[in-house]
Amino acid sequence: MEQALDREPPSGANGTSAGGDTMVRAIICAATLLSSVGAALASGGIWCSAEDAAVKFEVDAGVTRGMGGPTFNFRGELEILGRPAGDSLRKTVFEDQNLTQHWLDNKELRLLVYRERQVENAYGYVELAILTKASDEGVFDGRYLLSIYDVTADAEKDGKPAELTGKVSCGAD
Repeated sequence: MEQALDREPPSGANGTSAGGDTMVRAIICAATLLSSVGAALASGGIWCSAEDAAVKFEVDAGVTRGMGGPTFNFRGELEILGRPAGDSLRKTVFEDQNLTQHWLDNKELRLLVYRERQVENAYGYVELAILTKASDEGVFDGRYLLSIYDVTADAEKDGKPAELTGKVSCGAD
């Protein structure tokens, strides 16, 4: 029995032959590749845009299928064309935290985007609601409602936000 313990282990780091070690690595690599393909197939994207006399905007995000369809990497840009050039609400950049609600199924795509700004004593916000219905597979058409509140510029409106509406086109995959 002592002689069996004194022998050198076969070639290979874990007591397997060099060929067996290569086979184990190949299986691990294949399993890793297949799991990453599954993750890639489990997500898609949404995007919306509008351009008219009042506003110009684009928003997009990744969407995970399953688990309630959470979004990731939401981003967008909004320009309110009727606001003065130096106005801090004229151009707004949206990020993940600005997408406050979303709904996506085969019939509808709805987004609610909200961003506040506080500059010195001037408070304001923009709220962009996008309401669409499917017109074809992955194509959604509808309307946007943009609410703009600016405590300094809109003081004569009794605290009510200005509202702009128009057509929007969206897509999803």
